[in-house]
Amino acid sequence: MKLYEQQELFIYNSLSKTKEKFAPIHDGAVGMYVCGPTVYSNVHMGNCRTFLSFDLVYRYLIHLGYKVRYVRNITDAGHLENDGESGEDPILRKARIEQLEPMEVVQKYSLDFHNVMAQFNAHPPSIEPTATGHIIEQIRIVEKIIEAGYAYEKNGSVYFDVLKFNETHEYGKLSGRQLEDMITNTRELASQSEKKNPQDFALWKKAEPQHIMRWPSPWSDGFPGWHLECTAMSTKYLGNNFDIHGGGMDLKFPHHECEIAQAEATNDESPVNYWMHANMLTLNGKKMAKSTGNNILPHELFSGENDVLSKAFAPTVAKFFMYQAHYRSILDFSNDALEASEKGYYRLMDAYRNLSGLAISESSSFDVNEWRQSCYDAMNDDFNSPILIAQLFEATKLINAIKEGKATITENDLSVLTTTMHDFIFDVLGLLDLASEGNNDTSKLSGAVELLIALRNKARADKDFATSDKIRDDLKEVGIQLKDGKDGTTYSLN
Repeated sequence: MKLYEQQELFIYNSLSKTKEKFAPIHDGAVGMYVCGPTVYSNVHMGNCRTFLSFDLVYRYLIHLGYKVRYVRNITDAGHLENDGESGEDPILRKARIEQLEPMEVVQKYSLDFHNVMAQFNAHPPSIEPTATGHIIEQIRIVEKIIEAGYAYEKNGSVYFDVLKFNETHEYGKLSGRQLEDMITNTRELASQSEKKNPQDFALWKKAEPQHIMRWPSPWSDGFPGWHLECTAMSTKYLGNNFDIHGGGMDLKFPHHECEIAQAEATNDESPVNYWMHANMLTLNGKKMAKSTGNNILPHELFSGENDVLSKAFAPTVAKFFMYQAHYRSILDFSNDALEASEKGYYRLMDAYRNLSGLAISESSSFDVNEWRQSCYDAMNDDFNSPILIAQLFEATKLINAIKEGKATITENDLSVLTTTMHDFIFDVLGLLDLASEGNNDTSKLSGAVELLIALRNKARADKDFATSDKIRDDLKEVGIQLKDGKDGTTYSLN
């Protein structure tokens, strides 16, 4: 029996605004699409939080035994400023500034994105399509929408007719916006002058003479609308109706709202069963965004070369920090919070490593199976990683108690505890054990502490208790706690 047959997973659906029991369209298989990056600059930590949130979803579904097709796109064309409707394509702007071909910009920042995700130990998606690689599919969808009567051509551009669509469908149902209110609150902009209504959005844009990225179409030499790209790529690889669509909270409107409208206009059916949205990562209480400059880049975090934090933090520590908040909650990035997470991370890893040395008893003072199910209960409740981590720390307390002789565990229960800790720390959360990697600062720290422990042991053997106590106290001052036990001295980071 697969794990997913033993567990009831509930997902918060942004469309219904309630938690719903997850029931995939095809038994044992899941189709998931996540809106990927627009590759015109280095990915920032706010972007990373979204992609790591869905890496957690992906990992847990795999852990439960589902066969998952995870599609995450690369937006490499057509994403204009002002919600993809007007202004300059940021890829073209970057190409002009750096004097590069647009595809050089795309390649440069796609590689950066992949490198950062690898450092975070995120699984790559099953398929990673690009917008420029699916122009034919996008043109065909525009033709279908025109044929259905929900789009019109004007001066070589094609727009989606929102008012016409709303006569038979509900535009705004994902974001909860009423079209009447949108019409009332919309100011007429010059760039919207060729539209029938300001709410209409571009399916195809005629390229200006200076626009480098352009493709022939029945209407003009131009490029696809931003919203159209994800509709084309998601339906091509997952079908007209699939299980999960994810992205950042800022994409709910207009991007995902427009995706629903395009899909329903084309296929007359709802494209997605569960819409999921990850919330923002803030910095100094403000939204992290490339456009405002209020952001921190991963390499600045990992190297410590920034004006925000007091030190460098390893990628897996930053990932652990982000998972200590639920993916739907706003999380503020701060030095104190990261330092606290770092200490918690090392406590957890220290406990996991101590599992192999625990003494076996004839009875257990802890219901390991009940604890194990509590870990699943946390993840089954809309992927509640902070509750999962709290349960892992409950196990940490148990491990320390057993080590100190204050609790007992049987061989069978120890096996269950070890397997469950491993599964959730490494397979589900996707954390790395820094101490097990040879070429890193943690390994060097471990070697230095072990040397000091050896010097302290010699001082104690020589009855030089002043030196022995000084080593212990000085290490404690910098957050390294020595623990003397019957099997020798160990340490933990506090």
